[in-house]
Formats: sequence, C-alpha cells, structure tokens
Amino acid sequence: MRIVFLSLLFLFAGCSIKNYEINESKIIVIKSAQLKYADLGYIRSSGSALKIDLYEMGNLVKSIEINNMICVDDGCMLKSSFNQEYLSKHYPADILENVILGKQIYEGKNLKRSDYGFMQDIKDEYVDIHYEVKNGDIRFKDRKNGVLMKISSPSR
Repeated sequence: MRIVFLSLLFLFAGCSIKNYEINESKIIVIKSAQLKYADLGYIRSSGSALKIDLYEMGNLVKSIEINNMICVDDGCMLKSSFNQEYLSKHYPADILENVILGKQIYEGKNLKRSDYGFMQDIKDEYVDIHYEVKNGDIRFKDRKNGVLMKISSPSR
C-alpha cells in the first residue's frame, strides 16, 4: 500500500503547481495547420519549466507546458512528437521553447547579431525559416511549412 501511495505522490508531484520566476503578458500569434491563435497570452518561466497560457476574450483556451516533455490539453508528449503533430517534423526538438524564450534556433546556424537582437535565416529542402528577435519582440516564419509565431509586448 505504501508503494502505491508513494508512486501516486511522485506522479502527481510532477503536475503540481509551480512557482514561476518570470510571468509576462504578451501578444502571441501562433499559426500552423493544427494551431491557430492570436490574442493575449502569458509566458511563465522558471529554470527549465516554461508555461504558455493562451486567452481569448479573457478566457483561458489553451495551456502549453514545456519541461522535458510538452503537455497540452490532449496530454503530454515528446517534444519531437509535438513538433510533428503541431508544427513540422523537420524541426529540432527544442524549437518551440527556444522561440518562445527568444533564444537561437538550430544551434545558432546563420546567426547575425545586431545592436537590437539577432536574426537567423535557415533554408534547406525541408524549411524556409526567417527568425528574428529584436528589442524583445520575436518573429518566426517558415514559408515551406506554413508556420508563423510572433510574440510582442502588449504596449507596442
């Protein structure tokens, strides 16, 4: 009985409420074949934990939690499985997390730094990506896979 109780305790502890160090409201646009969203959202992060809460007209419509896996309303899955289902199977596993946090993608391939941020253009047979982080605003567009992500502060 103790083993069952301890197993359940550890299982639910992984899904417990987290105290996020950063909690920012953003205008978030995500468009792909499976995801369509454009409104206010909240990005919460702490260490390796990241959560995106998406709202429409003040109502929470979707939460995406990113740790070692990505959890959505349908359950948790590997990052690569999430990419395959919602974005593109050709993306590296950590692309969503890196874009949301405004970090380099594809291990910094074709990185061009500026005084205001950086830009990456990545083009091959599977992707045609223009990714830019400028003054805290993020813009990711993949023409081949029809994926668009934009994140900006509500005051801009």
